[in-house]
Amino acid sequence: MNIFPAIDLIGGQAVRLVRGDYDQMTVYSKDPVSVAKGFASCGAKYLHVVDLEGARDGSTANFETVQALIQNSGLLVEIGGGIRSMETVKKYVDAGAFRVILGTAAVTDPAFLDEALATYGEKIAVGVDIRDGLVAIKGWMEVSELTCFDFCECLQAKGVSTVICTDISKDGLLSGTNLSLYADLANKFHLNITASGGVSTVEDVSRLSEMGIYGAILGKALYTGAIDLKDALKAAEEALA
Repeated sequence: MNIFPAIDLIGGQAVRLVRGDYDQMTVYSKDPVSVAKGFASCGAKYLHVVDLEGARDGSTANFETVQALIQNSGLLVEIGGGIRSMETVKKYVDAGAFRVILGTAAVTDPAFLDEALATYGEKIAVGVDIRDGLVAIKGWMEVSELTCFDFCECLQAKGVSTVICTDISKDGLLSGTNLSLYADLANKFHLNITASGGVSTVEDVSRLSEMGIYGAILGKALYTGAIDLKDALKAAEEALA
């Protein structure tokens, strides 16, 4: 299983929210590149980046910081947050992003998703953000009428290869991840599923890896020291041995 340490950006700073609440924000670093380099020094290969301002308003407010992360971290960077046009997708791909994650637009604009897939193929991933079983959009501020399973079925039919599934109820709480949800998703779909939200122990990592989950995103647990990145990377590898 692949481990994706996470950096969420607001104002060029590395921050974390609690369950997507912009009013519950903690700033962890004013130098996200140094944070990313720290992840690389632990043996990480990937970096999951979210422009939280983009997720909220569709801008690319943190583009320069994302570009710096791509160029200077030594990690393969996937980026999401407010990517709602082909122009923005191209901007990130041209900057060297390993993968571009569509969220709200994949729900509200299926034609855009189709065009992005046709143009960039496996460089396109989709974020499936789940609140009470339904897909949330617009920085988690609204909930659609789509269930997560119906949406994943649609994505699989379209040829999406990678989805990042976040259980919003677990995000930022360090209370453990929703293992039953990821087991259900792994059993139902032939997708590369990345688990996000509440992954906060080595046991979480091991159990997700044993299920055959493609990846796990580590956020607040890394910043608080609840989990050591080297231990998580080792657990992900050992579970497959």
